[in-house]
Amino acid sequence: MKNKIITVLMIVALLASLIGCNAQGNSNLVGNSDDGVGKGKLKIVTTLFPQYDFVRQVAGDKVEVILLVPPGVEAHAYEPTPQDIVTIQKSDLFIYTGEVMEPWAHKIIETVGTENIQVIEAASGIALVNEEHEEEHEHEEESESDDHDDHNHEGSDPHVWLDPIYAQQMVETIVDGLVKASPENMELFKLNADTYKYELQSLHEDFEQIFEHTKYDTIMSGGHFAFGHFIERYGLKYESPYNGFAPDAEPTPKRIAQLIESIKASGIKAIYYEELVDPKVAKIVAEEADAEMLMLHAAHNLSKEELNSGITYIEIMRNNMESLKKGLVYEGGE
Repeated sequence: MKNKIITVLMIVALLASLIGCNAQGNSNLVGNSDDGVGKGKLKIVTTLFPQYDFVRQVAGDKVEVILLVPPGVEAHAYEPTPQDIVTIQKSDLFIYTGEVMEPWAHKIIETVGTENIQVIEAASGIALVNEEHEEEHEHEEESESDDHDDHNHEGSDPHVWLDPIYAQQMVETIVDGLVKASPENMELFKLNADTYKYELQSLHEDFEQIFEHTKYDTIMSGGHFAFGHFIERYGLKYESPYNGFAPDAEPTPKRIAQLIESIKASGIKAIYYEELVDPKVAKIVAEEADAEMLMLHAAHNLSKEELNSGITYIEIMRNNMESLKKGLVYEGGE
């Protein structure tokens, strides 16, 4: 009997030892292991689609990248869940845009700490557009009235990725973080980044060429206008019934009416709307001004269909390019 007890205890000890070794051997594994010998993929959590795609383009299958905001959810309406915090805690890198775009990210960082997680602020070093953008209406008597301030757009625009030059800077910041986390892949990351930045530069140059040959230079927007950095880069203007870049702003009937009159007076036949949001204002404007509704995708997030299709940031921006060529009337030929 005594021998049987000793035998059982030895088996239990052996099993515990094997389980312990297995747990220790896999403690650094995240996702699938490349070689099965303890060197797992980096697990990266990104808040928004641009960073998610930038990581995909630069790191490929060397990492496991997770998009925190679920597909189909409008980014400004997102609220992190306890499970999201757990996901971040288990990651190696957490990449967000910046404090203005994702104010909740700082709270998460404070909650999970940074001892075991590298945090990358992708828009670090990029100055945000922060100005009063005065809409120009052909109603001088209104501009001199007490309601003049109704046309001012105030606040900081955090959508820096919509400027292809700033997108390149974001890629460089992300690559620095990837190299720090996985120095053995430095050459691959930097080579991929150089190739990708070349594509982003080509995108920028194509936009430049197009806007030199459009009949109009004002984007009529029926949504929360996210393209402040974009129009700053290319010397464009915009009009929107929303006051500033704040996602919770609501337009007044007066501003909607002013936009309708501006479209009629300008000859522009397009009103742009944003992704993942009911374009109710754009519908009203389109009907009243006899304008075509066109999407201008800010790439915060994707629908489930878009995500499943594998669409990229550059594809979204080139779709925007075609939309802008149509709405602003491109006259440069093919």
